[in-house]
Amino acid sequence: MPFRTIIEPFRIKVVEPIRMTTPEERERILQRAHYNLFLVRSDDVLIDLLTDSGTAAMSAAQWAGVMHGDESYAGSRSFYFFESVVREIFGFKHVIPVHQGRAAERILFSLVCKPGSIIPNNTHFDTTRANIEYLGGQAIDLPCTESQDTQTPHPFKGNMDVDALERLIREVGATRIPLVMLTVTNNSGGGQPVSMANIRAVSQICRQHNIPLYLDTCRFAENAYLIKMREPGYQHKSVREIVREMFSYADGCTMSAKKDGLANIGGFLCTNDDQLAQQEKELLILTEGFPTYGGLAGRDLEAMAIGLQEVLDEHYLEYRLASVRYLGEHIAREGVPIVQPPGGHAIYIDAGLMLPQIPPLQYPGQALVVELYREGGIRSTEIGSVMFGKFDPDTGQEIPARKELVRLAIPRRVYTQSHVDYVVEAILNVHSRREQLRGYRIVWQTPFLRHFSCHFEPI
Repeated sequence: MPFRTIIEPFRIKVVEPIRMTTPEERERILQRAHYNLFLVRSDDVLIDLLTDSGTAAMSAAQWAGVMHGDESYAGSRSFYFFESVVREIFGFKHVIPVHQGRAAERILFSLVCKPGSIIPNNTHFDTTRANIEYLGGQAIDLPCTESQDTQTPHPFKGNMDVDALERLIREVGATRIPLVMLTVTNNSGGGQPVSMANIRAVSQICRQHNIPLYLDTCRFAENAYLIKMREPGYQHKSVREIVREMFSYADGCTMSAKKDGLANIGGFLCTNDDQLAQQEKELLILTEGFPTYGGLAGRDLEAMAIGLQEVLDEHYLEYRLASVRYLGEHIAREGVPIVQPPGGHAIYIDAGLMLPQIPPLQYPGQALVVELYREGGIRSTEIGSVMFGKFDPDTGQEIPARKELVRLAIPRRVYTQSHVDYVVEAILNVHSRREQLRGYRIVWQTPFLRHFSCHFEPI
């Protein structure tokens, strides 16, 4: 008989102390940081759920690989090990290392995107959208209709609306679309998975119109495991088999190995196109480094390669998704509205539903982010109108985002169940006095990616 308790499939070998802060200290810290949690020092955070990017605890094998790294400028042994692992898992011909995912996006879009280009996605994340718009392109989100209601469970809310993709191609013409992208899992859409059927259907449309399909594959293993758990016909397939099928439908991918690579830095860009790969390598040399190191130390290539193998361990993936689900179920049971069902890497609270007294352009997500830090020293991320609000080019008026979410991204192999129980308690404390919360206004911001550095003040 299987146990109901799912334990961490590892032992803890090294620990890092957490500095405990008082409510009075946290209030002063918030004021100094202009109520932007990105501007709070990590030493002043008790539980850091700002991001799961680059925050994983590396394994003993990865640290051994760090010592084994070959730091040669050209022809590094560590690169060829890394390349062989990526080819074996993903199946692409060309593997180009970069220091992180947004570098892969910048290189790719610099070569294929121009003013007037249109790039559809199930939902673009912030750096993807910014790289496209910086080059004069238009980033179009085509989420499936089931994703619009955060409270109704659906196994694959990360899917792209394939009918909307067909309509878009007919309306603008395939020549204006240099590629279609699918983000797996769909981060901005609540960390929700994309089904194999949806990947296959999008691929068929792309091939009919001779448009390349790329996967933003930061959380590919979590997406594959959710396919195994939720999609008929995949229960008896291994995660490795599911991953190979996922990528067999794509022409290339971008990857931040700081997520499902279980590494603290690194990423890569893949393609099967010989000519495009040569152009990408030329741009890589110009801005990142030689193609056998790509702006990374050899030790980081080793850590990435080992992490990409470890993340496919199904015992790890079972524990990982159970940990996320544990947080979501415990707060939802007490009435906290979350994106249902819980996804892969994070729990997303629907701040718009939780704080209906705060209008979208007074940023309910930011109000909740600030209050969670004030309550328990917990750092999280607003994914709403601060991150994705737009300005009408004719009127200059701000247009709110579709949803007002707060993401609680759980770093990999870092926190234990008692840490999660503490987070649950803090969230429920805030939820009990949610009617008292008020909004914020932005008093300073940058033209692109304003959420990283903007200043707020309470209303």
